Amino acid sequence: MSRTGENIYRRKDGRWEGRFIRERIGGKAKYASVYGGTYREAKKKLDEAKERQARMNRTTKAGKVADIGNSWLLEAATFLKKSSVNKYEDILRNYILPEFGENDLSEITNQQLISFANGLLISGGAKGQGLTATTVAEILSAMNGIRIYAMKRNYAVAFSPECVNLKREQGDIRVFSLEEEEKLLDYLQRNMDLPALGILLCLFTGIRVGELCAMQWDDINLPEKKMSVSKTMQRLRMNTVSGSKTEVKILEPKSACSVRTIPLPDTIIALLQEFHTPGTYLLTGKSGCFVEPRTMQNRFKKIIVSCGIQDANFHATRHTFATRCIELGFDVKSLSEILGHASVAITMNRYVHPSMAHKRENMNRFSNLFAVR
Repeated sequence: MSRTGENIYRRKDGRWEGRFIRERIGGKAKYASVYGGTYREAKKKLDEAKERQARMNRTTKAGKVADIGNSWLLEAATFLKKSSVNKYEDILRNYILPEFGENDLSEITNQQLISFANGLLISGGAKGQGLTATTVAEILSAMNGIRIYAMKRNYAVAFSPECVNLKREQGDIRVFSLEEEEKLLDYLQRNMDLPALGILLCLFTGIRVGELCAMQWDDINLPEKKMSVSKTMQRLRMNTVSGSKTEVKILEPKSACSVRTIPLPDTIIALLQEFHTPGTYLLTGKSGCFVEPRTMQNRFKKIIVSCGIQDANFHATRHTFATRCIELGFDVKSLSEILGHASVAITMNRYVHPSMAHKRENMNRFSNLFAVR
């Protein structure tokens, strides 16, 4: 039985339990407990817990999601890359603020967050087609950034993005078949120019389209047969108010691991020597003129059509390179460093896609170990 008005009970295990209101969410009280071997010990702990909670309640502030979210992003912009800042600006403007902007942060519950995420999966996006689980996860990551920022500044917060369980399914990843790759290589060699040479370079090194567009001939050391990757090219939005003005920027690669030196195969050394023009961009042969990733993507699409190959984006060259390397017996650590990955796990899970023919060959190798009698 509890002592009158104190909410202290003796439990069946002999201990004393004191309960107090830790917080209220949507008007509903959430309780926490303290325990003691005696009534006096439990009461002392309960009084101390209530005092701590009272101090926290006195210092907890209220604030609108719009104000806190914009303040969070302003601070994050000091250490995030410009491309990441643009991404979070879009997430705030298109998803978080229209849904929660005028709400007090303390009013958002886990159930509201779950409903928000489910709505995005089903009918989110400009055309109401529904967003991918990966995109929704990025939106929830922004919500978590706002939450952590707010909690550090004593704002009242009543939700946690961990309440949302997203089932992520990896979509189909395009890898050229051997027949398709042979068609593409044949076309490139018959129509060889600098853009064709760039695509060929990607097929033999796995570099990204942004890295290719930023590549200059001075990054290639022909005598030592190696290539340095230290920058990438992106088109970024510069006017965050209207969201209309964009500008091409040459930046550091997406991560420190992406800065790397790649040995060049003998197959393309002769071609590189033929086109080599020091002090210029690889894709143009000019010092003040470059080809941006969007343009290179479009050129690649036209080449794919000319080859009679099923639709693919430029990144398929990277997936194809990684898959061929594994099929040829590359050790995964070397491949991971050539691709510029932070870990071997990323290489295996995301970029290695053995063909059915290769799987069959391996299975036959296994069966050859044993004779069926």
